[in-house]
Amino acid sequence: MVTKQFTGSPDEADLRRADSLAREIFSDVANKWALLIIEALGDRTLRFGEVRSEIEGISQKMLTQNLRMLERYGLVERMVHPVVPPRVEYTLTEPGQALRVTIDGLCDWTHRYLGHIEASRHRFDA
Repeated sequence: MVTKQFTGSPDEADLRRADSLAREIFSDVANKWALLIIEALGDRTLRFGEVRSEIEGISQKMLTQNLRMLERYGLVERMVHPVVPPRVEYTLTEPGQALRVTIDGLCDWTHRYLGHIEASRHRFDA
């Protein structure tokens, strides 16, 4: 599958503009639950309950909302198997996998600087 690059107006891709499509996408995708869902799926295919058990503290409602949003943006594929009861599975698409690389970098950065950030927070709060 080849992902098409954006060929619309440059204003639509400008994160600095409040009315840009890029900012809307960034705002939706860069929330803690979406990032954690993408990280949890990784290169696996998981059922709803499996995704939920991977992410401590996420409610069923938040997981549903974020999975739908990620599916709408084409980052997650939802597969419904015609069995009774229905079996639904989620997997990252090619663009979702590409975003996961960035999220992995953010996770690595967090692990690397966690001690520094914690010390800075402690000094600031004192």
